[in-house]
Amino acid sequence: MLPDENSKRFIAVLNKKVEVGRLMNALGHMTAGLAGGFGKAQEMCFLEYRDKDGGVHPHVSHFPFIVLRADNANKIRTVRSECVKRGIPFTDFTSTMTVGTSAEQQANTAATSEADLDYYGIVMFGNTDELKEFTGKFFLFS
Repeated sequence: MLPDENSKRFIAVLNKKVEVGRLMNALGHMTAGLAGGFGKAQEMCFLEYRDKDGGVHPHVSHFPFIVLRADNANKIRTVRSECVKRGIPFTDFTSTMTVGTSAEQQANTAATSEADLDYYGIVMFGNTDELKEFTGKFFLFS
């Protein structure tokens, strides 16, 4: 039996000031990290769909995935702070993660104070009611 699909959700909050192609790249990195990095695949409830021809469409989320827009990096910083404070699983992506190799990106991030990071986005997973408490003011990404 599946859990109530409205009880939990994935939420992405993306910085509307960043070019869409870069945002889609960041969204992919963040989502992969969230799904693979927390050991919560069972809780995240990924389903396998089969079509009439027997084709398998694996690992589709049972829970909603909502994409919202933020006016700027500081709004995402605030969401990140709430996730940290509440112990909500999340991944974020900053401009320091866009140039060079992964090692160069890690070094660039390590050389930048948190207050100076330019956030492209954040993706989180948790209980719907709790996430809405601090993401409810954002609008759908368009």
